Amino acid sequence: MQDDAKRISRRDLFKLGAASAGAMALGSGLPGLVRADDKAAAPAVPALPQVPRRKLGKTGAEIPILLMGGAMKLDPKLDPKLAECLRFGVNYFDAADCYAGGTCEGAVGSFMGTAGIKRDSVWITSKSDAHDPAGFEQTLATSLQKLNTPYVDMYFLHALQDGKFLSADMAKTAERLKKEGKIRNIGFSCHDANVAELLQKAAKSDWIDAVMFRYNFREYGDKALNDAMDACHKANVGLIAMKTQGSEASFTDAWQKFQTVGKWSKQQSVLKAVWSDERITAAVSHMDSMDKLKQNIAAACDKFELGQAEFEAIERYAAETRSLACSGCEHICNAAVDAPVRIGTTLRYLMYHDVYGQQDEARAAFAKLPAEARRIADVDFRPANAACPHGVDVAWHMHRAAEVLQA
Repeated sequence: MQDDAKRISRRDLFKLGAASAGAMALGSGLPGLVRADDKAAAPAVPALPQVPRRKLGKTGAEIPILLMGGAMKLDPKLDPKLAECLRFGVNYFDAADCYAGGTCEGAVGSFMGTAGIKRDSVWITSKSDAHDPAGFEQTLATSLQKLNTPYVDMYFLHALQDGKFLSADMAKTAERLKKEGKIRNIGFSCHDANVAELLQKAAKSDWIDAVMFRYNFREYGDKALNDAMDACHKANVGLIAMKTQGSEASFTDAWQKFQTVGKWSKQQSVLKAVWSDERITAAVSHMDSMDKLKQNIAAACDKFELGQAEFEAIERYAAETRSLACSGCEHICNAAVDAPVRIGTTLRYLMYHDVYGQQDEARAAFAKLPAEARRIADVDFRPANAACPHGVDVAWHMHRAAEVLQA
């Protein structure tokens, strides 16, 4: 029988967090943060639980198993969610030059300055949409300026699709930028159908330090993906999971029957399932509210692992909702349609719109697709339905995308 006294619930975190935040604010004037010279004046407060840490591959650094995703609108001066993260040991901020319409990096930089946070106490990752060496370096210069920092701890080629960009020239550029002190580590992020292929390439590239990749409970049995993860783990390439919730292509109530898995909600349970994989260092999470932040911290700080019943419940949820989630294998469904469309990419933006509630960002991302890829309203997508290996109703989702993403 598990010792409930050692469990950390969301309610416990709210109670402890509220008490500590109030006490700390007396000394610092900032929400939940204490400046070094204010510690003597701050009253004694209970020690807050800290999110566990793991080593990130070749970097040798230990990072929290829960990372703060930055693909959302943050307070441009001092975002309270970032402050709350630091109080519980989530000191890894995942930014990108394109996040939140290009405002993410500036918000993180402003937070660091306004809160008086020492640079070496926070890990900052950012990403570049430019995948050629010259464009990559140019974007980095802009990112450093926005972040108001001389360096980033990790810099990724963002949303990599083609392994050709992991070239010798890019490796030389990365090595030079490291020597110049502008980046400390290099890697890439990926979430399309060729994740396994790119992970295998990373394992063979001794200059790649880490990869952030799509990984969720729907893919646990994928042999090619598991083989690629094994290869990276053996090569000491750090692995960070993203898209861990396996969200449906469009909003649905189907998941509600699995809303709780034992003690934990569905969202908490799938995170704990990812953390149970020793090959994974951390999971980045889209925590756009304080409630989501506290829920995820509670799951991370709880020391007890999911049992067989919980894993079986997750498997049932995956099976029941499989036809609602796009895996991004658009090379299959695109080939069945007589039009130059981007089905997987479009459905990902639809998911941002419907599930994440990022309507403006989803429309902006869709608007950047080539004009021919955006002409979807009159396309017959029924052949794509037949081609989809998971039974996704591509036609219904694409017609909805035409309604909401082109508005």
